[in-house]
Amino acid sequence: MTAPAAGGAQLLAISDLHVGYEANRAIVERMRPGTDQDWLIVAGDVGERFTDILWALTTLKRHFAEVLWLPGNHELWTPPNDPVTLRGKPRYDRLVEELRGLGVTTPEDPYRIWEGPDGPVAVCPLFLLYDYTWRDGTPGARTKAQALAHSRELGVVCNDEHLLHPDPLPGIDDWCRARVASTAARLRALDPALPTVLANHWPLHREPTAVLRYRSFALWCGTELTEDWHTRFHATEVVYGHLHIPRTIWRDGVRFTEVSLGYPREWGGRPAGPQGPRRILGGRQEARA
Repeated sequence: MTAPAAGGAQLLAISDLHVGYEANRAIVERMRPGTDQDWLIVAGDVGERFTDILWALTTLKRHFAEVLWLPGNHELWTPPNDPVTLRGKPRYDRLVEELRGLGVTTPEDPYRIWEGPDGPVAVCPLFLLYDYTWRDGTPGARTKAQALAHSRELGVVCNDEHLLHPDPLPGIDDWCRARVASTAARLRALDPALPTVLANHWPLHREPTAVLRYRSFALWCGTELTEDWHTRFHATEVVYGHLHIPRTIWRDGVRFTEVSLGYPREWGGRPAGPQGPRRILGGRQEARA
């Protein structure tokens, strides 16, 4: 799986690799850049087990000039079959430490400046979580508790409720608010004349969730605190994953691109098969499997 190189170096992005599936693992093994200068954003949900996450990012770092990673919910799970039993922030901190050792850029590192075609641009891997404020799919739910109760009645409950822990904070929404505040401070410190690429596992704006089959699942998909970030922080591109609905939409002149690979049962039913890394900047074409 090679990214087209027309037009020179590219900033590429992919998410939701889910390498616990052998078919997805094979895709990662054969993923290649189009040029020796290509960068790759890996926007979360690489896998659940530490060994799988480290294997995938080690493999990608061998081929791409730069790899920038940010976590999804699956990296933060503490599955019962993982020898690494860390939970919450200690689990995330351990991932950051391990990936830095591989030379991978994380959300805790200085933002990298893309100097290729369309540059300079600050490429910003973000880790923001969600806070249950996207309640459009839960009519009449005015509180988090009401929205969660309604979703349980529908039988729509994210596995995060059992596997993702906010330690040492009391709730995921508390962790989300803390991450939003600290990340906003970092973005405000950037030169306002410098455009950005904002990459986060969860959508920054709720519009992408309008096509969900089960609208109440939006509770686990983002926060209303970031809905103006694409304009507030001078984004030319917003990259996200999580929904497993790869597509491109535009808002306020900014392109929002979902870059998910997804599960084999999802991409296996598409005529084009699995979709490889998407072109975000540089080059001329989108990368496809």
